[in-house]
Amino acid sequence: MFRLVHTLKGLSGLFGAAQIAGLSHELENVLDDLRLGRIDLTPLVLDCLFQALDLYSKILKAERDNTTAGQTEIEGTLLSLARISQQNAAAGTTLVAPYEIEPGLLGVLSEYEEHRLRANIQEGQRLYRIFVKFTLTSFETSLDEFRELAKQAGEIISYLPTGADTDPNTIELQILFGSPHAIESLGPLFPTARVEEVKRRKTSPSRPAGSLAPRRDTPAGMAAVRGPIMTMPPPSELAPHDTTRAILQDPTVRSVSQTVRVDIRKLDHLMMLVGELAIVKTAMSRLAERMRAQSELRRPTGELLRLHKSFERHLLLLQDAILEVRMVPLGQVFDKLARVVRQFSRELSKDVNLVITGAETEIDKLIVEELSDPLMHMIRNALDHGIEAKEERVRVGKPVVGTIALNAFQKGNHVVIEVEDDGQGIDADALMASALRLGLVNADEVRSMTRREVLGLIFQPGFTTKRAATDLSGRGVGLDVVKNNIARLGGVVDVTSETGTGTKLTITLPITLAIINVLLVEVGGQLFGLPLANVDEVLGFVDGALRIVDGAETISLRGASLRVCRMHQLLEIHPAETLRSSLVVITVGQRRVGFVVERMLGQESVVIKSLGESLRRVRGIAGAAELGDQRVVLILDATGLVEEVFATEKETIRLRARSLPT
Repeated sequence: MFRLVHTLKGLSGLFGAAQIAGLSHELENVLDDLRLGRIDLTPLVLDCLFQALDLYSKILKAERDNTTAGQTEIEGTLLSLARISQQNAAAGTTLVAPYEIEPGLLGVLSEYEEHRLRANIQEGQRLYRIFVKFTLTSFETSLDEFRELAKQAGEIISYLPTGADTDPNTIELQILFGSPHAIESLGPLFPTARVEEVKRRKTSPSRPAGSLAPRRDTPAGMAAVRGPIMTMPPPSELAPHDTTRAILQDPTVRSVSQTVRVDIRKLDHLMMLVGELAIVKTAMSRLAERMRAQSELRRPTGELLRLHKSFERHLLLLQDAILEVRMVPLGQVFDKLARVVRQFSRELSKDVNLVITGAETEIDKLIVEELSDPLMHMIRNALDHGIEAKEERVRVGKPVVGTIALNAFQKGNHVVIEVEDDGQGIDADALMASALRLGLVNADEVRSMTRREVLGLIFQPGFTTKRAATDLSGRGVGLDVVKNNIARLGGVVDVTSETGTGTKLTITLPITLAIINVLLVEVGGQLFGLPLANVDEVLGFVDGALRIVDGAETISLRGASLRVCRMHQLLEIHPAETLRSSLVVITVGQRRVGFVVERMLGQESVVIKSLGESLRRVRGIAGAAELGDQRVVLILDATGLVEEVFATEKETIRLRARSLPT
């Protein structure tokens, strides 16, 4: 971190970014003290480091938006960093600054070598540069002999090849040496070497000539950066072809990076083009089928089919490649949550460990961007409502430090994210009491609710178990937003809890929203697409297998009851006449529903397109897609359909309960 901030300071100076340079200068001093053990990493110091990190983002955002960053906050952060460094000013970087040591040498010193350099200065030793040549054939032996000789007069701090020797059979080293002896007594000790004493600078030690670091005595360390950055002959002194040759021959000009940054919108455009090619592929297939029926076109039809197969194979490879580029690890989100846990746990005076597993699990970039807020709400609720206070945990025999586990894994075409805590769990009785108090349910509904439905009340808008709002919770805004945001991504969130043991929230999401496989079905003479990732199985359906349970149609499927919904009733369209219907079993999270459709037309890969702002909030519709025969089909939202089925069932139970005599 120290070296990265040091590099950032130099780059900021190069581009005249004085605020970034000043902040980096103060931050560099603190990190230097930390890495060499001169100060302890206390919560106060850690807070200051996080504050500096936030300030970088604010300064960059202000620069991008052409506004002014808060000067008061900048000065406050710089002052805090300076105070931390000044606590150990006697052992700070001012020890080395008065000496004329080349920046190149200081830049390659290891932490231990820097420590020994400072120790020699503190002990009042003199510093020397010793230039000595060694023959390559006897290098190791000669160097060992030199070390033994040097121990008699002082301490070798560091070695650095000079690169000045032109003889391929020898190597010259510059040795940084600390000794209490004067230079006159060292000459006879090293007769084959050249010894130079490291002099003190004539300029002020706090501002070496050409330094990129702003002075501490300038207002808030925000001085404009001055001094030479690099030395190079002006273009006018070079021949026209010399400039190009000098650049091309410089090996440092070539990039060693194997990565490029791509705007996600460009990937979306590529995915759209792949979708258009998929339509062309289907059209080619239909054309070949029509040509096959004509005997005189049999030979060109065979060639067309071979081309179609090759085209289809390469299109699938292209589709997979673009999807792979869009995939990013969930660690991008998980790493940020560690800081959220630290901040909230300190505000609540609770000790909590965040355990992360599965951070390498990959998901679509667009989905990752939308996960930050839902996961933060879930973590915050686990801290505030789940993890008990320290005294309570001790009383019930739990470790003082609570645990929040964040786990992710791939399950088929979905990614599952679990947020689990070892807190007090959810009290179902208290939950129902709060729901009654807020008017979300009535007494009749409570009597007919299962435990799963009771726990699901935490996702109701406006629901909270707290009577007074705090800075973290109690306003009834949070988990309902989580549920809506996850549903918008085509996912679902479930909750399980055991009183006194803990609570687990489970998010199930599709891996990608770009290209999906859909099952084409016909309802009321109209064509619809069902996401194949949510389809468990397809069965033949006859009305005689239906049973009525609690006013809802169900069938027995392998010994378990399955809720059945007629798709035309849910979509409110007239059914078409058919002799035999099909039952499409859809699973969303832990819920399963069998949807009755008139017939199936196979499956197809499609690119979902938005319906626009005016129709985007229509429940149960995820978007639209174009098929190979230029027909447009609506893609149904499996999550929305299942939610609608159970919401309708709950409303039926509510109406029936109201009609019962009191």
